[in-house]
Amino acid sequence: MSKFIEIKPEELNQSPFKLIGKEWMLITAEKDNKVNTMTASWGGFGVMWGKNVAYIVIRPQRYTKEFVDNSSKFSLTFFNESFKKQLGYLGTVSGKDEDKIAKANLTISHLEDTPHFEESKLTVICKKLYAQDFDPKCFISKDDDEKWYPEKDYHTLYVAEVEKIFIKEE
Repeated sequence: MSKFIEIKPEELNQSPFKLIGKEWMLITAEKDNKVNTMTASWGGFGVMWGKNVAYIVIRPQRYTKEFVDNSSKFSLTFFNESFKKQLGYLGTVSGKDEDKIAKANLTISHLEDTPHFEESKLTVICKKLYAQDFDPKCFISKDDDEKWYPEKDYHTLYVAEVEKIFIKEE
């Protein structure tokens, strides 16, 4: 079992633009003692309602959405570049169809009773605070609506409190 050490959110010194947009992350949650995950490259970190928060978005057809919707917590995990192929796979295959976590050779573990992966370099434990479906009437940039939602499968936005951040001890 890997050793993870807790850091304060203010001690996270990595660019969220690089972590999320370039390196990608896994959104992972548990439902009925089953774990599912999906790769994401959209989201962010910030401060809302006086709390350190993460925000993520999930399309309605994603199987992982059921898990996030049915759990009060989820994890965001980040990996070294050597895991890019697995992250690509986990973003294109549904856990409804196969045990994609096992096929990606990742090890499920729990921190703070929340599933994450032993192979990660960074794990953020999040507690859901807010969820809302994107509303097409709210787009100020109609170009983004047309470009990203041709099927009208609007994401649900989740805002979650960052409860804990763990980094792998080296």
